[in-house]
Amino acid sequence: MRLDFFRRIVSAMLAMALLIPTAFAQAPGQANQSNIRIGLSGPFSGGSSPMGESMRNGVRLAVQEINAIGGIHGRSIELIERDDQANNELGAKIATELTRMKVAVSIGIVNTGVGLASIDIYQQARIPLMIAVSTGPVLTRRYAPPAAAANFIFRVSPTLDLEARMLANDLKKRGISKCALLADETPYGDSGANAFAEAARQAGVELVTTQRFKIGDTDMSRQLKNARAAGAQALVGWGIGPELAQVARGMTSMAWRVPFMGSWTLSMRNFIDAAGSAGEGALLPQTFIQDAGSTAKNSFLLAYRRQFNTDLIPSPMSAAQGYDGMHLLALALR
Repeated sequence: MRLDFFRRIVSAMLAMALLIPTAFAQAPGQANQSNIRIGLSGPFSGGSSPMGESMRNGVRLAVQEINAIGGIHGRSIELIERDDQANNELGAKIATELTRMKVAVSIGIVNTGVGLASIDIYQQARIPLMIAVSTGPVLTRRYAPPAAAANFIFRVSPTLDLEARMLANDLKKRGISKCALLADETPYGDSGANAFAEAARQAGVELVTTQRFKIGDTDMSRQLKNARAAGAQALVGWGIGPELAQVARGMTSMAWRVPFMGSWTLSMRNFIDAAGSAGEGALLPQTFIQDAGSTAKNSFLLAYRRQFNTDLIPSPMSAAQGYDGMHLLALALR
């Protein structure tokens, strides 16, 4: 598994290198001292901002490290940052702006809806995009062969169908045969609901009801009552931090004590803070946890703490994937 993972990373890096415009490929000893402009977009304000800000900090930290050792063949990286506010239309405008500026590559995309509104623009402009946070599978599959001869959309984030399988299999292992799903009414929620329904079917777990909620909803009592009445033995939430916190608080208010699981966004600081004690025991898949571990992990956490003067990363997974994604782009540029 581990060897296969590294092979896929190397393959992706080589593919990116082949797709990056030749104007940015400088031979050693022939350095062009102009900066290499790289687009960075994400939600730096609003409900998704813990993910966007953490990702941006991870990218900035990587760029600082890359520039400190001479950049790319003597050329420093310059980030062109834009706040998409988790707004699909704004995300598309930003993608158009960055491609017209002829950035070498771009990194970002936190929300699946924003990604869906943006990937066509990058693909048509033939500018590589590294998706650092969004888990929507369609983003990197739309232009995968044979749909297109060259796919300019890459990712360092996991796909949500992998998350769904992990959750469904864990429910099965726990002996839970019936569960309910609460998902937000966004493309992210749509993708999650479809992926989990299929994963539950394959795992032999009955999905007794799927309830939806809107971004900004603060009362989940109707959805929770419907889920309990359907006989759910566990609840799976698919959304972002603020609304998932309302789900957790609602379960506590109605004294419904069944396992609460969800997508990786349960790790967001605005879920943990808003849910309080109601969020204790929530289970979720993760690619990165903010605690001591390997030398590389400890080095990243220490550098993040020193640079941004905080012990708490709002979304650790977003920060780590932004950092890794930027370093992969730098290797491809080299």
